[in-house]
Amino acid sequence: MGFTTEIFLFVFFPGCLAVWGLCRWLERFSLWERLRLGDWAAVCMSLGFYGWALFDGMALLFLYICVVFAAGRLLGCAAGWRLILPVFWEGADGERCFRSAALESVALGCACGLLLLWLFRAKYWAFFQGVLGLEAAAGQGPAMLGLSFLTFSAISYLADIRRGAAPAGGFLDCLLYLSFFPKVISGPIVLWRDFQPQIAARRVSLDGFLSGTERMMLGFGKKLILADVFGACLAKMGDNVDLPTAWGAVLLYTLQIYYDFSGYSDIALGLARMFGFSFAENFHFPYRSRSITEFWRRWHISLGTWFREYVYIPMGGSRLGLRRTLWNLAVVFALTGLWHGAGWNYILWGAVNGLFVLLERVVREKAWYRKIPDAVKWAGTMCVAAGFWELFRFQSLRDAGRWLALMLGLIRRDAVFYGWQFYFDGRMWFLIAVAVLGAVIPGGEWGRRRMERLGRGTAGLLLREAALLAVFVLSILFMVNSSYSPFIYFQY
Repeated sequence: MGFTTEIFLFVFFPGCLAVWGLCRWLERFSLWERLRLGDWAAVCMSLGFYGWALFDGMALLFLYICVVFAAGRLLGCAAGWRLILPVFWEGADGERCFRSAALESVALGCACGLLLLWLFRAKYWAFFQGVLGLEAAAGQGPAMLGLSFLTFSAISYLADIRRGAAPAGGFLDCLLYLSFFPKVISGPIVLWRDFQPQIAARRVSLDGFLSGTERMMLGFGKKLILADVFGACLAKMGDNVDLPTAWGAVLLYTLQIYYDFSGYSDIALGLARMFGFSFAENFHFPYRSRSITEFWRRWHISLGTWFREYVYIPMGGSRLGLRRTLWNLAVVFALTGLWHGAGWNYILWGAVNGLFVLLERVVREKAWYRKIPDAVKWAGTMCVAAGFWELFRFQSLRDAGRWLALMLGLIRRDAVFYGWQFYFDGRMWFLIAVAVLGAVIPGGEWGRRRMERLGRGTAGLLLREAALLAVFVLSILFMVNSSYSPFIYFQY
């Protein structure tokens, strides 16, 4: 069950609001408040959402969360180590002291290693069998939807407990954090230290609920009116197209992947806000970037934050000199490419992005680099980003290479039955213009001032709400009449 389906919008979502609203009302009475009826309702909704998408995975998800919670409790209780593995050392004054910190670090490494091993077996084992020339096994690891996002959330839970950034909480806290349906399948990757304080402190206000509704409506428009239309157009294209169509496909996919994932993130953030949670932004107009480094500070921010907190900084970050910094960045982008998928196309994509980030780190203080006009930097960044998104669109390097050859005119085409005019009609050009302007203008100073001014007065507020409502109604019409609906990032 995806967010942009009739069953979610007209059945599951209203039912969730009704049940959760009733539970929150009952929590006004002390007995129900102590039982945390609202949180249990949210967990049941989340498990139901997950089970609708993959019924066989519900029990596995529950088992996974139980294992993570047990590991977290063990990490959060140093006294438990005295009962399990009583290792001592001599203190400076001769006193025998318990070395819990070292053992907890080992335990954290073992727990995270097991989680990553599960992810590797389920997602990467077949790929590495092919790389090593081994005979493919009969099956993959246990099927779990959204395992990449779930694994990173679980590691955040364990690492933040070990660091003392947040307590382990109870089983219900862990269950809610890892299964919460707005983020369980495709993120955003919310850190445990950011989620845990909100569990007890969150309050649902009318302003927050309306803000979440607006964000959700905007996400529906991004996904259904823009991303799905671009995706449907790309799906109609074969590999025998004329030169303008080959280049136009790159533009369409560049817009599709942005509006698909940022639209999903808007819906997830809006839903979370309706239930009282406030998550950090996951996109901040990445197509305004003037470098690949800046692009990655604006694109999939939650993933970048996770890698910074749990990989880059623990490896030394930028504190150990330029050479070590470059090495740390290279490791992060190699892992980023692998995280997105088991394939040479993803590995190459991560390597290329990492290479540009390393080059920018070396030359960013050079006088000649600073003199390059921002417009030139922006154009170069967009060319790199758009060009290498094609590694995501195709399942293999061979297919991506063939499309590149089509763009460069290196492949002799047979008779082309549909020219670029067939794919890029008046409606498509209008949507492309809206998408380009929407990805760039609101993120600038001029756009922000206009949006702020629009929300100040009563007339401006009514105009904004009317526009969002119109976009939402139009989105529903697109949803009902379209057969193209998968979110691109569901596969990761």
